[in-house]
Parts: sequence; structure tokens; C-alpha cells
Amino acid sequence: MRERLLIRTWEYRQRNLAKGVWFRLRRVLVDAAEAWIIDERDADRLETDGHLPLPVGRALAPPKRMFFLTEAEVAAISDRRRVPVRLGGELLQASAIALVAHAEIGNST
Repeated sequence: MRERLLIRTWEYRQRNLAKGVWFRLRRVLVDAAEAWIIDERDADRLETDGHLPLPVGRALAPPKRMFFLTEAEVAAISDRRRVPVRLGGELLQASAIALVAHAEIGNST
């Protein structure tokens, strides 16, 4: 019983110290249809061009620069590697990530 209490206390502590960052990261990934790992130079260029990194990426340790881009903007990045849109090792180890949002539903004319 005591061991379970210690484990539960540790889990609550981890969750509370994260201040909801994991929930916010999962929420961002729900909106993404594609995820691409990009080079730091490309992330610098995106910021120079006016794209702001998502706040949730800066809340992670180590910080990540995450951007929502259009498919055309991602296609213009030469050094990119597609990764699954999920909380996995590849995505969590990347320092710069480009995300493409799902297409809007109900836009047929």
C-alpha cells in the first residue's frame, strides 16, 4: 500500500510540475495531419520570415520550435523528414518541427 502511495505521489508531482504542457502538446498534435522534423537553419529562416513558434514547444525541456505551416511551405524545406504525428521518440527528440494542419472539413462547393 505504501509503495502505491509513493508512486501515485510521484505521478501527481510530475503532472503538476508540467503545468499542463502534455495536454497542450497532445492538443496541438490532434490538429496536425503531418509532422516533419526540420533543420535548425530552416527553423531560423521561418522565424525570420515571421512564423512564430508555438508556445507549447518552448514549455518543454529541452525547448522545441514547433510551427504550423502550409503544405507548400513544408515542401519548400529541402532538409525535412516526416515522422508520425504522435508522442513518440522521434518527435520528442527533435528540436525543430513543422506541422501541417488538417484540411478544413465541409469546404466543398
